[in-house]
Amino acid sequence: MTFQITVEPSGRTFSAEADEALLAAGIRQGIGLPYGCKDGACGSCKCKKLSGSVVHGPHQGKALSAEEEQAGFVLTCCASATSDVVLESRQVTQAGAFPIKKMPVRVTSLEKASHDVMIVKLQLPASDTFQYHAGQYVEFLLRDGSRRSYSMATAPHLQAAAPSMELHIRHMPGGIFTDHVFGSMKEKEILRIEGPYGSFYLREESAKPLILLASGTGFAPIKALIEHMRFKNIQRPAVLYWGGRRPSDLYADAWIRQQAAEMPQLSYVPVVSDALPEDGWQGRSGFVHQAVLADFPDLSGYQVYACGAPIVIEAAQRDYAAAGLPAEAFFADSFTSAKDKLSH
Repeated sequence: MTFQITVEPSGRTFSAEADEALLAAGIRQGIGLPYGCKDGACGSCKCKKLSGSVVHGPHQGKALSAEEEQAGFVLTCCASATSDVVLESRQVTQAGAFPIKKMPVRVTSLEKASHDVMIVKLQLPASDTFQYHAGQYVEFLLRDGSRRSYSMATAPHLQAAAPSMELHIRHMPGGIFTDHVFGSMKEKEILRIEGPYGSFYLREESAKPLILLASGTGFAPIKALIEHMRFKNIQRPAVLYWGGRRPSDLYADAWIRQQAAEMPQLSYVPVVSDALPEDGWQGRSGFVHQAVLADFPDLSGYQVYACGAPIVIEAAQRDYAAAGLPAEAFFADSFTSAKDKLSH
């Protein structure tokens, strides 16, 4: 059985089979609903159901609580329609979203940026244009059928020189993929990817100043956003807050400082939570999302783009709303690991 799904206020519609997740149906038909992990773990796809009925598959309570479900909220990544449905989602992408493709890629370089972060550069097929927004991600298709998601750390305009991309991969000890990246991966190795995915990208129609919030390798898509802003000469004021446990976790500190020196609209605030005496840290300390509130107690006039660990994103979304940030001005990409996704 097929049902009609309508997304307000855009009025865009698509069809969904009875056993098909609403998000998957939308993506299949070029309707870009907001999402992150696609596994019921992060809550990025949560939206209000205005009418109709759905049934949810497995998901985490932190992504959608029983109270939220009772109030009519749905996770489109794991909800299937049982009738025609009307959803409210103000972040739905415009018509003509970039097509999702599968393609082989070749590892061109591996550079250890810190003790647990590898910068992996990939060569894309020259014969097949790969389009994406700065901030989106790709999925590696592993031999056992599983997938691993990583954000592009380079802006799409850089493809003009050579079809390639850069990813920042954190080592998760015991992780099938990251153990391979840090152990036996070699240059020229062939991998398969699929993408682009994600609704995390700069909304250029707004003139609001920007707060860019990153923890750990959540810096990767933020780096792509900064490159894109520079390329498009976007003059909106932007402040990047990047947090790590130790100063060495801010593995591209020199790169950011160079960009900030050359982009008058960009400023940078590094924040370290667990510096040791031998680090000699003289900068801001504590939780990175709280550093934003110390500097900007009223966020009502800003847009926030936040990337990193789920606990950071969840705290930022909650606390920034209390500081006046409108819900539709908070854009996030929560870096859920394979372990996060399994803990339903």
